[in-house]
Amino acid sequence: MTKQSAKVLVVDDNEDVLLAARLLLKPVVSVIHTEKNPENIPQLLKNEEYDVIFLDMNFTQDMTSGKEGLFWLNRVLNIDPSAAVILITAFGDIELAVKAVKEGATDFVLKPWQNDKFIATLLSALKLKESKTESKQRLNNSDSGKNYNELIGISPEIGKVFQTIEKVASTEANVLILGENGTGKELVARALHNNSGRSGRVFVRVDMGALTPSLFESELFGHVKGAFTDAKEDRPGRFEAASGGTLFLDEIGNIPVELQAKLLTVLQNRQVARVGSNNYKPIDIRLICATNTPIHQLVAENKFRQDLLYRINTVEINIPPLRERKEDISILAEHFLNVYKSKYNKQNLRLSPVTIKKLENYQWPGNVRELQHAIERSIILSDSDVLQPSDFFFTSPETKEEKFIFDTYNLEEVEKAVIRKVLDENDGNVTKAAKELGLTRTALYRRMEKYSL
Repeated sequence: MTKQSAKVLVVDDNEDVLLAARLLLKPVVSVIHTEKNPENIPQLLKNEEYDVIFLDMNFTQDMTSGKEGLFWLNRVLNIDPSAAVILITAFGDIELAVKAVKEGATDFVLKPWQNDKFIATLLSALKLKESKTESKQRLNNSDSGKNYNELIGISPEIGKVFQTIEKVASTEANVLILGENGTGKELVARALHNNSGRSGRVFVRVDMGALTPSLFESELFGHVKGAFTDAKEDRPGRFEAASGGTLFLDEIGNIPVELQAKLLTVLQNRQVARVGSNNYKPIDIRLICATNTPIHQLVAENKFRQDLLYRINTVEINIPPLRERKEDISILAEHFLNVYKSKYNKQNLRLSPVTIKKLENYQWPGNVRELQHAIERSIILSDSDVLQPSDFFFTSPETKEEKFIFDTYNLEEVEKAVIRKVLDENDGNVTKAAKELGLTRTALYRRMEKYSL
């Protein structure tokens, strides 16, 4: 086994346990620190950054309930929310172990432990810690020197969006952004503007879906006094207001066909006349458009002019739905958690691992916007410091793939069937199956033994 370059802390009031841990882990990791008194944990964490912390659940003040272990688990996570904590207990209480995982523990081991399982649990925690660290580094590196606002992610799918922004932002090319509601089309538009030569100038957004046909020309092109009944003074339109900067026409697919020709004329001629005037003014804009409609299908159905589409989509950027970039869900969730726990003065809040698993398994029909609102709502309503799956309420129906029909409602038979199904789907990989089931590997091994799987 290759020795891991990692720092491990073991906290237990039994010197024999500490000695056994030191002997077992000496060939496995580079640094092992042991501590009998949990009161010294804050100082230890102040002096060192540990990759994994093994923490006893019961100390001398409380030999059986595990409350001390949960108390110190929360102290550790308040000091370092990213800490990987593996709890040690001699009593094998599954409910207590599940509670600990919900509170933020990475896993747990039972005393007396089996050496191979103890090491496997450590290695799994190290791998998880490394993965999280790499994700944060990739996220930081992807934003280095660029202004992407809250457009966040490390997935290959969102990475393609970042790459296109980087290539296109500095040009004057017209851009069409395609994506479902809530995917962040306006964030992409603002990122294009902020990383362009026009970044110090105005960014004007127009919701085309909100413009009635009677207001279309007046809002976009402006009007002169007396042009119609309510035109009591001269007023510039959005094209004039955006001149020198960027004009973002959101939901452009909603423009009625009869008005599309007027927009096309202005874009072709790069000049605009206010309603009621024949005086044309030149405009200097960077045009960005967006829509959640299948615009190419609309062209095929003669509901959107093909020549207008050619004019607005020199470059197309497709934003993937959140369900297709699952690697980004936990990062986005943590981002929104930090935003709203500051806003609502709940600084100790954190997401439990089982909650993150639930968020990752949900389909998010409302995409990033739905995730943002779900996090904010759960923070407002939560009474504890740890957000649990029960704090989130999802109303969308399950997909066909998520349905699992049982021939019986006997709980043990149902549990056995679910475990067998998940193991089969993961080719017998216990670590992956346990993660999908929201269990520790030890808890899954127990159930496998129980059901002879």
